[in-house]
Amino acid sequence: MKRSTERILTTHVGSLIRPAELLAAGEAARTGDAQSQASYAAMLQSATAEVVKKQTEAGIDIVNDGEYGKSSWAAYVLDRMTGWERRPDQLRPVEWMGRDMDRFREAILQEMPSAVEGRPTEACIGAITYTGAGAIERDCENLKAALAGNDVAEAFITAVAPASTAYDGVDEHYQNEHDYIYAIAEALGKEYAAIHAAGLLVQVDDAVLANMYDHLVQQSPERYREWAELRVEALNHALKGIPEDRVRYHVCFGSWHIPHTADAPLEAIIDLILRVNAGAYSIEAANARHEHEWRVWQDTKLPDGKILIPGVVSHHTITVEHPRLVADRIVRFAGLVGRENVIAGTDCGFAQAEGYQRVHPTVMWAKLETLAEGAALASSELWP
Repeated sequence: MKRSTERILTTHVGSLIRPAELLAAGEAARTGDAQSQASYAAMLQSATAEVVKKQTEAGIDIVNDGEYGKSSWAAYVLDRMTGWERRPDQLRPVEWMGRDMDRFREAILQEMPSAVEGRPTEACIGAITYTGAGAIERDCENLKAALAGNDVAEAFITAVAPASTAYDGVDEHYQNEHDYIYAIAEALGKEYAAIHAAGLLVQVDDAVLANMYDHLVQQSPERYREWAELRVEALNHALKGIPEDRVRYHVCFGSWHIPHTADAPLEAIIDLILRVNAGAYSIEAANARHEHEWRVWQDTKLPDGKILIPGVVSHHTITVEHPRLVADRIVRFAGLVGRENVIAGTDCGFAQAEGYQRVHPTVMWAKLETLAEGAALASSELWP
């Protein structure tokens, strides 16, 4: 994994806004014939090439495919596994917003009606096995082909974590939490291994590790620790055989536009994050609810050899951060963990589901540009 040895490198979390024509082609491919599927495959390849080019033009060093081949950051994987049944008529109450759901119910109804009304159940009704070899191979090959002719430091592919898989789900097959989570981990391990075998960095996305905090600590702090520790252990099991320096672990506090007063405090979960066998940790750090948590690194030592990827621009607001602000955030983290141990990133993705966008595409690209500008400014100060 590349480090910031001569200047601050830049990256982002992964999910970028899809072009409208790609979304239309994908919808046609899901319901159409072989010709529609072939047309979508060709468009996906060209769109991946274009999004890699645009990332490099914006000044991003460590790029990805924008997650263009996925339906969403997490739910995509259910189409790459056996054992699942989606039940749109069986709605489940949302647990992962914690007490915000009670306090800000009307605001959440306006932003995310499905969270208030209940979300379709994802039921595990049979043995879980991985069937997504073709899809992940396609995504990896599209990205690798797109890298040709572009000046990039490295490239990564995202994949969901065990804790975040089927977060609206129920287990009706294993009847044992340990076996259920480890079955998910075994399947996900095939995807992680395929990304690594393709020569790309593996980024594991795990919003739900933090999102379940408030709901479970209302039962007891011990219940949350028990829940989270099982899932961290399962993730490490899924990553077996992959060197730590080829893995990035991303944790955020949920990308939805709600007040976030019930978010987990970073200091309450940082030890769990650092238990993951990863070489870099991507953590939300730029939005108004979490920017102060740089202070956690005053008391928590980043393990030797590890990299911190703090979010220094946020998807939470359409305001484009000033490069000076971005630079100040970077310099502050560099002072805490060492300049060579910092890669500048974003808080989260800009389109967690393929048809959704957190900001307008023009704002997204402006934010990535200001990320690069801020990193250059910080570099001029950190390497005088």
